[in-house]
Amino acid sequence: MPAKNLSLIRRKLLRWYDRHKRDLPWRRTGDPYAIWISETMLQQTQVATVLPYYEKFLRAFPTLEALDRAPLERVLRSWSGLGYYRRAENLKRAARQICRAHGGALPSEFLDLRQLPGIGDYTAGALMSIAFHRRYPAVDGNAQRVLGRLFTPSDAKRLHPVASTLVPRARPGDFNQALMELGATLCLPRDAKCARCPLSSHCSASSSERRGLQRRRQNQDKWKDVTWPLAIVRQRGRILLRRRAANGLLARLWELPGGEITAGTEPVVFLRSELKPLGRIINGQKLIGEIRHSITYRRVCAPIYLIDCPASAKIRLPNTHWRWIDPISLPNQAMSSMTAKALKALSP
Repeated sequence: MPAKNLSLIRRKLLRWYDRHKRDLPWRRTGDPYAIWISETMLQQTQVATVLPYYEKFLRAFPTLEALDRAPLERVLRSWSGLGYYRRAENLKRAARQICRAHGGALPSEFLDLRQLPGIGDYTAGALMSIAFHRRYPAVDGNAQRVLGRLFTPSDAKRLHPVASTLVPRARPGDFNQALMELGATLCLPRDAKCARCPLSSHCSASSSERRGLQRRRQNQDKWKDVTWPLAIVRQRGRILLRRRAANGLLARLWELPGGEITAGTEPVVFLRSELKPLGRIINGQKLIGEIRHSITYRRVCAPIYLIDCPASAKIRLPNTHWRWIDPISLPNQAMSSMTAKALKALSP
């Protein structure tokens, strides 16, 4: 595309952004640390979900040093409900690395940022442009969709050089955010608002035939339906929780015993196997409810079983990954959001 057209696209997009951008708290700060937190939270998570967590997290950990000093358990507890918990672990690890190698200040060079846990090309580009006002592209899913429709590159690898050329020297951070804002509010995956788009006259994908093809591609179902039975084991008013492994799905979070089962497996038989290390405590399990939940690509149906253990029963926990919790202390645990949702089945 001619340079003249690139200049016109930049001007039109920035003018639209200045008039229509959403008022978001991370757009009101120039603090690289706060911008890093927002960019990490926004990975694979919608703005509406992030908003209440962002300011709460910054109140708990207002500086890199505070994040570095905080126990991982406390960081995970503040993150509980946001999902993709590996992001919180990477923030903690990166804070340690920054405090040791960069004097407690987020590095302002792309390659230094890329060396930090959890920071890939997109996040590094976003920080370079938004926090440090340097000319770097930041291509998230929304920006990729906008660029793909504008320029229709033959493959994804060609998007990055297109984005690099398009980012202006002046206001690179605003420009990258404008691209993402356009993708989030108008250039939608299934229902693009082309009539309101400031770039519609430049768009290679403006024909209804092409938009219909894109909608059909987007409608392909990527979800997996799973059954995930959960056990609420209760004794003397306390609830039994189990801590997940340090890696993998929902790493290090406390949860109700249970898990994803294969087709043909009976939920009660599976729970007996899960609770076998505790001895024979499954007697008279009672189905008290069922919840629906989403984890990554999984659409979960979770039947909930209540197991009330006699006060006199001696239950030995096999290791420190099992813990009895008083209900009043449950909000203080770094707990999976599915477990928090399931425990509401106990509410009168």
